[in-house]
Amino acid sequence: MKKKEEFYKKLKTNLNETTVFPSKYLFKFIVPSDKIKINQVEELFNSGGAVINTKASKTGKFTSVSIHIIMKSADAVIEKYRAAEKIEGIISL
Repeated sequence: MKKKEEFYKKLKTNLNETTVFPSKYLFKFIVPSDKIKINQVEELFNSGGAVINTKASKTGKFTSVSIHIIMKSADAVIEKYRAAEKIEGIISL
Protein backbone atom coordinates (compact mmCIF):
# COMPACT_ATOMS: atom_id res chain seq x y z
CA MET A 1 0.00 0.00 0.00
CA LYS A 2 2.85 2.36 0.79
CA LYS A 3 4.26 1.96 -2.73
CA LYS A 4 0.92 3.00 -4.24
CA GLU A 5 0.84 6.15 -2.12
CA GLU A 6 4.40 6.99 -3.18
CA PHE A 7 3.46 6.36 -6.82
CA TYR A 8 0.46 8.69 -6.63
CA LYS A 9 2.46 11.37 -4.82
CA LYS A 10 5.14 11.23 -7.54
CA LEU A 11 2.48 11.23 -10.28
CA LYS A 12 0.80 14.31 -8.78
CA THR A 13 4.12 16.16 -8.62
CA ASN A 14 4.97 15.18 -12.19
CA LEU A 15 1.55 16.18 -13.52
CA ASN A 16 1.65 19.55 -11.77
CA GLU A 17 5.14 20.25 -13.15
CA THR A 18 4.40 19.24 -16.75
CA THR A 19 0.71 19.95 -17.33
CA VAL A 20 -1.43 23.07 -17.30
CA PHE A 21 -4.90 22.10 -16.11
CA PRO A 22 -7.56 21.80 -17.32
CA SER A 23 -5.96 19.62 -19.96
CA LYS A 24 -6.71 16.64 -22.20
CA TYR A 25 -5.40 13.48 -20.57
CA LEU A 26 -5.00 9.96 -21.94
CA PHE A 27 -5.85 7.05 -19.67
CA LYS A 28 -4.86 3.57 -20.89
CA PHE A 29 -5.96 0.33 -19.30
CA ILE A 30 -5.84 -3.38 -20.08
CA VAL A 31 -8.80 -5.43 -18.83
CA PRO A 32 -9.91 -9.01 -19.28
CA SER A 33 -12.19 -9.25 -22.34
CA ASP A 34 -15.35 -9.35 -20.27
CA LYS A 35 -18.18 -7.00 -21.26
CA ILE A 36 -18.94 -6.25 -17.60
CA LYS A 37 -15.34 -5.19 -16.89
CA ILE A 38 -15.09 -3.12 -20.07
CA ASN A 39 -18.40 -1.43 -19.20
CA GLN A 40 -17.14 -0.67 -15.69
CA VAL A 41 -14.15 1.18 -17.15
CA GLU A 42 -16.33 3.04 -19.64
CA GLU A 43 -18.78 4.06 -16.90
CA LEU A 44 -15.95 5.66 -14.90
CA PHE A 45 -15.38 8.11 -17.74
CA ASN A 46 -18.85 8.38 -19.28
CA SER A 47 -19.43 11.95 -18.16
CA GLY A 48 -17.35 14.85 -19.36
CA GLY A 49 -17.20 14.13 -23.09
CA ALA A 50 -14.69 11.29 -22.95
CA VAL A 51 -13.61 9.66 -26.20
CA ILE A 52 -13.27 5.94 -25.48
CA ASN A 53 -11.59 3.43 -27.80
CA THR A 54 -11.31 -0.31 -27.21
CA LYS A 55 -9.23 -2.92 -28.98
CA ALA A 56 -9.17 -6.67 -28.32
CA SER A 57 -5.83 -8.48 -28.10
CA LYS A 58 -4.87 -11.01 -30.75
CA THR A 59 -5.90 -13.88 -28.49
CA GLY A 60 -9.08 -12.12 -27.42
CA LYS A 61 -8.33 -12.63 -23.72
CA PHE A 62 -7.72 -8.95 -23.02
CA THR A 63 -9.01 -5.61 -24.24
CA SER A 64 -7.13 -2.32 -24.21
CA VAL A 65 -9.23 0.69 -23.32
CA SER A 66 -7.97 4.19 -24.17
CA ILE A 67 -9.80 7.23 -22.85
CA HIS A 68 -9.16 10.83 -23.93
CA ILE A 69 -10.83 13.26 -21.53
CA ILE A 70 -10.38 16.80 -20.22
CA MET A 71 -9.24 16.67 -16.61
CA LYS A 72 -9.45 19.63 -14.24
CA SER A 73 -6.48 18.83 -12.00
CA ALA A 74 -3.81 16.31 -11.06
CA ASP A 75 -6.02 15.30 -8.12
CA ALA A 76 -8.87 14.52 -10.53
CA VAL A 77 -6.55 12.28 -12.60
CA ILE A 78 -5.44 10.39 -9.49
CA GLU A 79 -9.05 10.07 -8.35
CA LYS A 80 -9.90 8.28 -11.63
CA TYR A 81 -6.93 5.92 -11.28
CA ARG A 82 -7.99 5.08 -7.71
CA ALA A 83 -11.55 4.37 -8.87
CA ALA A 84 -10.24 2.17 -11.70
CA GLU A 85 -8.15 0.12 -9.24
CA LYS A 86 -11.38 -1.31 -7.86
CA ILE A 87 -12.12 -3.11 -11.15
CA GLU A 88 -10.94 -6.68 -10.86
CA GLY A 89 -8.12 -7.60 -13.25
CA ILE A 90 -7.44 -4.08 -14.53
CA ILE A 91 -3.92 -2.96 -15.41
CA SER A 92 -3.15 0.76 -15.67
CA LEU A 93 -0.59 1.77 -18.26
